[in-house]
Amino acid sequence: MAARIVIKVDNVWKIYQMGKVRVPALRGLNLQVKEKEFLAIMGPSGSGKSTAMHIIGCLDIPTKGEVYLDGKNIAKMTESELATIRGKKIGFVFQHFNLIPTLTALENVMLPMIFQNVPDEKKKSRSIALLKRVGLTERMNHHPSELSGGEQQRVAIARALANNPEIILGDEPTGNLDSKNGEMVMQLLSDLHKKEKKTIIIITHETEVADYAERKLILRDGKLIKDDHYQ
Repeated sequence: MAARIVIKVDNVWKIYQMGKVRVPALRGLNLQVKEKEFLAIMGPSGSGKSTAMHIIGCLDIPTKGEVYLDGKNIAKMTESELATIRGKKIGFVFQHFNLIPTLTALENVMLPMIFQNVPDEKKKSRSIALLKRVGLTERMNHHPSELSGGEQQRVAIARALANNPEIILGDEPTGNLDSKNGEMVMQLLSDLHKKEKKTIIIITHETEVADYAERKLILRDGKLIKDDHYQ
């Protein structure tokens, strides 16, 4: 049986208005992502890779073109509808961690479940289990300022898994980490792909990080110029 296509980007343009100038970040991007894939999107600064991530992750909508998530066209959705899909279908891991500084690690992981109306007892037990999964059982009551960069990113991964999303998006997930912690984070993402069959999509400019992926896409000037899965 052929793998299900979970994301389809069809002739997507994203044009930003910078004063009187229109700046195209994506120029007719086409790509498909199948369930349980692990792919890396690469490209130089200004290639459009972060814009592509925002479009795929329902954080933005295209200027023109179609974006399908599980067969539903998100390009036509309201912000409220996009937020609902993000909360249920997608987990995000960002370069700058984006943890709430006034919350403990445990509370940060619980946060996405609050928006999905998960019962309190289940929120806490699942968050404890996720922090244990990423090796932070002893640090769950610490605030982000009391954690190292690697520990903060592992909290962010646990938070991304809070609602058991099908897709994990990582935007330069090792960008603020040293090589040892970067390797630990990528091993965690690799395990999620291999053991839990998550669909993983990462943005990176580091070849050694992209090497964890099964498939690499290269963007330049807002266009897909290479897809090594279809060479």
